[in-house]
Amino acid sequence: MTILAVAVLLAITWAAITGTFSLGNLILGGVVGALALWVIRSQVVQPKFISRLPKAIGLAGLFLYELVLSAIKVLALVLSPNMRSKLQPGIIAFPLRVQSDMEITLLANLITLTPGTLSVDVTDDRKTLYVHAISVPDKKALIKDIAEGFENKILEVFEQ
Repeated sequence: MTILAVAVLLAITWAAITGTFSLGNLILGGVVGALALWVIRSQVVQPKFISRLPKAIGLAGLFLYELVLSAIKVLALVLSPNMRSKLQPGIIAFPLRVQSDMEITLLANLITLTPGTLSVDVTDDRKTLYVHAISVPDKKALIKDIAEGFENKILEVFEQ
């Protein structure tokens, strides 16, 4: 956001707080807001959030895609007449590249929210995430899917 946009937002906030939306009050709010921004100008930098927003939207889009795809797969599995023969539950040890608590928590939650998978535990050294899946015909393929999907997108969003 530019300084002008923030000043306008502060002017509107000033008018809302004072309860008077007259032109004079809006101008006064804008001037006070601009002065306040000028005083703190050395501390005001573009928030990282704004630059990360497109990547976060991409992560949300990937999650929605995986959510729908996984729901369809689980539905097909549950409705199949020979479900027992198709079930291959398993727990995989997923090697983590994400490092911060926020990244690990986000990855674990995205996995858990996706139908058919559940994050079980993280090792004490925070290098491995254990994931249970309802059907794991190929453990390496599941690890690759998580690494190239959710984990890569999370790393993009939180890159320094």
